[in-house]
Amino acid sequence: MRFFIFLGKHSLSLFSTIGRISIFTITAITRCFVPPFYPRLIARQIVEIGFYSLPVVGLTAIFTGMVLALQSYTGFARFNAEGAIANVVVLSITRELAPVLAGLMVAGRIGAAMAAEIGTMRVTEQIDALSTLSTNPFNYLVVPRIISGTIALPFLVIVADVIGVMGGYLVSVHKLGFNPTLYLQKTWEFIQPIDIISGLVKASVFGFIISLLGCYHGYHSEGGAQGVGRATTNAVVGASILILAANYMITEIFFSNIQ
Repeated sequence: MRFFIFLGKHSLSLFSTIGRISIFTITAITRCFVPPFYPRLIARQIVEIGFYSLPVVGLTAIFTGMVLALQSYTGFARFNAEGAIANVVVLSITRELAPVLAGLMVAGRIGAAMAAEIGTMRVTEQIDALSTLSTNPFNYLVVPRIISGTIALPFLVIVADVIGVMGGYLVSVHKLGFNPTLYLQKTWEFIQPIDIISGLVKASVFGFIISLLGCYHGYHSEGGAQGVGRATTNAVVGASILILAANYMITEIFFSNIQ
């Protein structure tokens, strides 16, 4: 009987969590279209999420492009297909690596910060004070972060695309001896608008997921400092897992007709 008690208890907990997240998501999306709006808070969050995340995203992108070019050369040299390195680098960066790695980096930096900030406000009863002052906590705390995350991450991914391709270019030209003009020409000829668009759509979805989970876990944190720490960890882990799952689903939607 203990097994069934354990199974039932955790099943009810799982469905309860799914229900709370669903209600929180619907409420947050609805509040994005209901005044009052706080453009100054949105602008501040865009700067926080986008501008201040540029260094970590840029470093991640350039080293990823460099390693990708080097590893591709090592593999393609066995088949005398070194000329395809430019194609592989630009396709991998724009479709997959730039949005996914940027999303994971931002989840670790911004998702944790959102959960910690809102969680601290929850345990110190600042959110209750907002309600007392007739300020809707969703409009003031959640909506600006969700809008900012959804807008800022695609711009980060555009920067990551450029820097990642540049990293592959630097390694290919200066270490592997490729012709720089020919490399850039192959990169430009091979890239298609759908490759960039799919990456930007992924970035918007990832930004929404990061902001939503950061706000959700912070908003529902409890138990003092320990609860805030737990909310921060859950926000980062949950966002990272959902980013990888959403990445597959969006890829399936965009490229399911490719045999």
